[in-house]
Amino acid sequence: MMDVCLFGVGLIGRVHAGNLARHPKVRLRYIVDPNREAAQKVAAVTGAEIADTETVMNDPAVKMVFIASATRTHAELAMAAAAKGKAIFCEKPIDLDLKRTDECLAAVAKAGVPFQIGFNRRFDPSFRALKERLDGGEIGAVEQVIITSRDPEPETEEALAGGGGVFREMTIHDFDMARNMLGEEPVELFATGSSLVAPQYGKLGDYDTAMFILRTASGRQCHINNSVRAAYGYDQRIEVHGADGMLQAGNRLPTSVEMYGGTGISRDKPYYFFVERYAESYAAEIDHFITCVETGGKPAVTASDGRKAMILCEAAIASARSGRFEPVKL
Repeated sequence: MMDVCLFGVGLIGRVHAGNLARHPKVRLRYIVDPNREAAQKVAAVTGAEIADTETVMNDPAVKMVFIASATRTHAELAMAAAAKGKAIFCEKPIDLDLKRTDECLAAVAKAGVPFQIGFNRRFDPSFRALKERLDGGEIGAVEQVIITSRDPEPETEEALAGGGGVFREMTIHDFDMARNMLGEEPVELFATGSSLVAPQYGKLGDYDTAMFILRTASGRQCHINNSVRAAYGYDQRIEVHGADGMLQAGNRLPTSVEMYGGTGISRDKPYYFFVERYAESYAAEIDHFITCVETGGKPAVTASDGRKAMILCEAAIASARSGRFEPVKL
């Protein structure tokens, strides 16, 4: 059983803490978070010890670190862990600055340690099955990919102030899925954004509603639509159209029960948010990383994938401001 450390016990950190505590091949030895009260709550449930960064980095028994802390700390923690020879699982984005991201990637490459970026949607059972059938040639050559990703409600202004904006924090997942499903790298991107839902986004110079078009060199297309409001729940769907047909992966519902009556037919709304909707994918990505570290395998989603998604984010920001297609070089 390998000792691991978790940095950050916010919402996603708590999800990872539970999965790590339940995993049979690791022991969640340490938790690091400046919020002592939050750390104590998670430690009480998982049995982990609350520690500081120096203690963790200098403990040779810690073989892996899981970074789910504030975005601004990701690169620094990853480089420190790499220098100590520890395997790294890092939530997206690696950093909000591409230069800093490249510095981190160089340090990881020099150390030769495993690195997996937290693009959990690649591990969603439905999305993964769609991708496998796509790669199996079931619908022929890809022509169009349509991705719908809508949050159930806006973030608070306080929460937004500490982040990197909707494109870097939300759409970055969709850009990774677009690359994964297209099977070719995008070469140009168009983005348009509006503030239609909540004034706090516009106040911060951001968008709460957006659409994107990506095109590859061969002409394959992807359309992504984002919103921070969906009255019916967390809306997560993918459709891929090919020469011989179409593959779809729809929303997940709490139950499959439907009611048929004289006034209509009803069923459950989609799961409310990402913790419930992607519960299986979070467990699967953690298991995949631990297996890679144990066996010496290469993670399916690497630091390079994180960098390429961030390049698409920066191109989208530029396009939304200019109103033009932006070239992309991945």
